[in-house]
Amino acid sequence: MTPLDTRIPAVLLRIDRNPFHHGTLGAVRSLGRAGVRVHLVADDHESPVRHSRHLHRLHPAPAPGAPLAEVAATLRRVTRHFTAPAVLIPLDDASALAISALHADLSDRYLLPRPTGDTAERVADKESLARVCARAGVAHPTTLAPESAADAVGAVARLGIPTVAKWSRPWLLPQGAGLRSTTLIGSPHEAAALFERGAEAGSRLLLQAFVPGARDADWFVHGYAGRDGVVRGGGTGRKHRSWPRSAGLTVSGEWTHQPALWASARQLVTALGYRGVFDLDFRRDTATGAFHLIDFNPRPGAQFRLFADGAGMDVVRALHLDLTHRPVPAPHPLEGRAFVVENYAPLTALRVRPRPWPSLRPGRPVPSPPGELAWHAGDDPAPGAAMRRLWLRHVTRRLRDGAGRLVRRALAVFSRGTRQDGRTPAVVPGQSTRERASTDA
Repeated sequence: MTPLDTRIPAVLLRIDRNPFHHGTLGAVRSLGRAGVRVHLVADDHESPVRHSRHLHRLHPAPAPGAPLAEVAATLRRVTRHFTAPAVLIPLDDASALAISALHADLSDRYLLPRPTGDTAERVADKESLARVCARAGVAHPTTLAPESAADAVGAVARLGIPTVAKWSRPWLLPQGAGLRSTTLIGSPHEAAALFERGAEAGSRLLLQAFVPGARDADWFVHGYAGRDGVVRGGGTGRKHRSWPRSAGLTVSGEWTHQPALWASARQLVTALGYRGVFDLDFRRDTATGAFHLIDFNPRPGAQFRLFADGAGMDVVRALHLDLTHRPVPAPHPLEGRAFVVENYAPLTALRVRPRPWPSLRPGRPVPSPPGELAWHAGDDPAPGAAMRRLWLRHVTRRLRDGAGRLVRRALAVFSRGTRQDGRTPAVVPGQSTRERASTDA
């Protein structure tokens, strides 16, 4: 592999507060193993990432929703002691959009892909993505933007059950509100209830047709569009498991070459004039065989390390090489390579044995491709151990909170069902709650 220019540091930015963002650790390890000094700007003081031996320094991040001026000031502070511009890599949507908007202000301190107008925002916004796909001739599920709760009910009737509910700008969702960027809903009532939370969510509710698919219908494409527009690195993969199921991040995936999908993704990226790392989610329609674009993320996806090829290349390294004017080597695909996020799929992770890719000699049989775990790594064990401790506390707290809610709910039901004289009213089969209340009175 072409060596990276280790004189040029890398700065990773993640505004979203998520201690279990394994893509951050993947980027730290990928560049750190190549000898690059990695600076992370993120609220990760409680995250396992901070324990990585490949992390040079952790810097405080701007708060979610901070104005662009504050993001720019934060990034400028990081470079005060740099002797050369650094490569800047966003790891979440909020960071990607901020960097795109601040390109002119940051280009004297950072090496950045050239932006193409407001392309990053148009593809990240789920509502405008539908229009992008329509203009580009890319299959996309029917998407409706209801104007009222009644509209939401009508949209579900039109789209059918189940319906996919999305917030158009998921990076605006408040922390701790219990709102997910994507939810699979099973009734018009759920759609109406979600619509009523639009002000809290910070963006419009979208209702999208569910694309029917068999097992392994979910696919993704990662790549890097270089300074010359040529797509390098990455590949096509199948999503075997997600969390939450049917509407969440990849927790088990496999590198599976799909020529038609790869060609479609490259065509879309080229038509948009997009530059930088991208992560596209597709779902294959069982009836038609068409690949519907579900999401376009203008940044590395959390599972980008799935596409670490036989030469050690991935999209993050491709970006660093290209922006420092070094050649990006030809790809060496490892079809069948697996990637598993072990805290979400512990049993699947037991079947993955991370091991280095052996050197290939003429006449030597090609071994089965190695797999990679999101957290555990033999050369960097501390983050995996820290993740297990943190995840155990997280699960324990969730179980305790869930048990508390069940107890409070049971007590509320019991108190409502107890008469003033202390006796619980008899329940007559088939009698409604209103009829029981009338009888008790």
